[in-house]
Amino acid sequence: MVLCFDIGGTSIKYGVAREENGQIVFDARWETPTNAKCLRGPGIEQKIVDLIDDLCRQFTPEGIAISTAGMVDHKTGAILYANENIPEYTGRNLKLAVENHFHLPCSVENDVNCAALGEAAYGAGRGADSVLCLTVGTGIGGAVILDGKVWHGHCGSAGEIGYMSINGGVFEQHASTTALIRNVQSQTGEMLSGKEIFSRAQAGDTICTNAIQELCSVLAQGLAACICLFNPAAIVLGGGIMAQGDYLRPILKEQLQRFVNPFVFSKTKLCFAELGNSAGMAGAFHWLKQTASF
Repeated sequence: MVLCFDIGGTSIKYGVAREENGQIVFDARWETPTNAKCLRGPGIEQKIVDLIDDLCRQFTPEGIAISTAGMVDHKTGAILYANENIPEYTGRNLKLAVENHFHLPCSVENDVNCAALGEAAYGAGRGADSVLCLTVGTGIGGAVILDGKVWHGHCGSAGEIGYMSINGGVFEQHASTTALIRNVQSQTGEMLSGKEIFSRAQAGDTICTNAIQELCSVLAQGLAACICLFNPAAIVLGGGIMAQGDYLRPILKEQLQRFVNPFVFSKTKLCFAELGNSAGMAGAFHWLKQTASF
């Protein structure tokens, strides 16, 4: 049994997990506000310790698995960099804090890497020897899984494809949910959510339909570049608007065929994330298994 945490700028998801027949099972799950602006890095660290303390009174965990926002040193568990969403988080070390307090093995990994690892181990990418995962939301997060493990790169920034240069700009500026919303707003004057845009497109709204087509075209170009570089067996797409997989799949496949070699395209599986809000915790669980060997 493992206590799993997924720390974001808005909320902390946490639960009690175990593995059964090769799948992750959550016996309990909760969510609480992060209060990042108020608590800041030191306060969040203390909040995690307090939550673990409470849970240890109810359960007997073998370890603690933490997925978190920010750039993480996957070897030491230190937060190398975090933006203004979690002030004073850079330099904190949750792994040391937890292990010193509870004397249990603890692993800490970046949230996008954890979500990718979760999908590769237990979700849409299960069974593939190489998986490229994208989370499309406010920006675009990316991670690469090779032979069941996160490929971190030389200094821990592998998979940061949201920052790629494409069409004279940054990839995530053109292919994120933010870009979709901005495109529709520029034509209608309305600030619609991604869900509302898809709802209107399905009802026949031409502006929303064309905006989604444009988004998929740019997204496909970025994916094509990644396919040329990584040649993954599977691509897993996650994030809020990717819940519209039934609508997006045929559009993305059509666009990808424009940019990817036909043979390579036929060998690349396009998937949509299956684990939802549990992906980060599932990946943290698997990362602890890989690093703590229990």
